[in-house]
Amino acid sequence: MRVITGTLKGKRLTTPEGRDVRPTPDRVKEGIFSALHFDIEGRRVLDLFAGSGQLGIEAISRGAESCTFVDSSKESVRIIKSNIEACGLGDKTKVYQSDFDSFCAMSRDIFDYVFLDPPYSAGLLTPAIKAVLPLMNDYGAIICEHPPEVKLEPEIGGFYIHKAYRYGKVLVTVYRKGEP
Repeated sequence: MRVITGTLKGKRLTTPEGRDVRPTPDRVKEGIFSALHFDIEGRRVLDLFAGSGQLGIEAISRGAESCTFVDSSKESVRIIKSNIEACGLGDKTKVYQSDFDSFCAMSRDIFDYVFLDPPYSAGLLTPAIKAVLPLMNDYGAIICEHPPEVKLEPEIGGFYIHKAYRYGKVLVTVYRKGEP
């Protein structure tokens, strides 16, 4: 796994071992950032269900101001911190070991972009979208990675499906505030 472009282009990242972690493939990651139309510069990012932290690190490499990484796994948090240190990003990051509900309930930060990539079989995507709504800027976007068979509501809390992109067995759905 590597950073695709930006200031950290080519930097290799460590990923947790085992079947519980499903790193985002490079072509899906490139699609996610293309969907943002390169509007990542200076933005505040939340990487929820962060795994290895690759999406947040990619965002910073492409110019995001900061990223907050959240994962419930102690091992994932250890790897995220290791990847952040290896990339020299400590001053632009915060890392929390927490489940998404607890983090969203306690956070007072506001984010421009939120990446959601929960375990596919856990049924956490819609609850996670609802949990991050109070943390969103009005012009922000919620970017969801999920299998195509998971059908999402067209509108959740004033955020509407803006676009959906299919990459083989992965669907990326982008929610933005206001009707499409």
